Amino acid sequence: MEQRTPSLRSVVWLWFGIAIAVLVVGFRQAIFLTPTDAAQGDVGRIFYYHVPSAMMGLVFPYVNFVAALAYLYWRRREPLRALAADALALAAAEVTVVFVSIGLLTGMLWGRAAWGIWWTWDARLTTYLLLWLLYVSYLLLRRFSSTGESHTLSAVLSIFAAVDVPIVYMSIRWWRTQHPAPVFGGDPNAGMDKSMLPAFFWNLAGWALWGIFILIFRFALERRRQIAEQEAALQAIEASLEIPQ
Repeated sequence: MEQRTPSLRSVVWLWFGIAIAVLVVGFRQAIFLTPTDAAQGDVGRIFYYHVPSAMMGLVFPYVNFVAALAYLYWRRREPLRALAADALALAAAEVTVVFVSIGLLTGMLWGRAAWGIWWTWDARLTTYLLLWLLYVSYLLLRRFSSTGESHTLSAVLSIFAAVDVPIVYMSIRWWRTQHPAPVFGGDPNAGMDKSMLPAFFWNLAGWALWGIFILIFRFALERRRQIAEQEAALQAIEASLEIPQ
């Protein structure tokens, strides 16, 4: 059975402490130190949570995607490696659902304040909602499928989900949408005022650190479950081979 060394456990909890500290600094910057937006007022502070969460929701799908490809490659060649890759894919999918959910909820709150409506079916919102539906479907498939091939089927589904990520990212460049223009890499007038940058980057770093911590924590839990399941199966086989006295 895999054992986590005390030093590794210490690193993980140190990472957790750093993530919390960075998020606290980011909260202070976003809520108390950054000037109030002239056009939106205090509701504009949702930006510092909506955008980092939405960005993380486009990063972790590719952890899931790479892990799913590794599972498909190793599942017959090296089953033990395939199991580890599958555990990472599951953890990344769960983290993705969390971040995309936060992105959708904060976006709806912001939209209600800025546009007067909770939702509009423009390209960015629709493709982002599709990403959420794909990963919820991924988790439901793993949870409730009775075919015995749920891991393989979910790995294939993750490939289709990964295709949606660049569509989400490029949607506000390809189509005219109600969603605001790109903050970075947009037209010459795009970007943020310098006073907004510390709050944005502190929160971006904090949520990235938090997401990685949850990914590692969930991966470790799934690996523990897999190993316990393997040991139980091995014990059952050994018991069935015992010769009655």
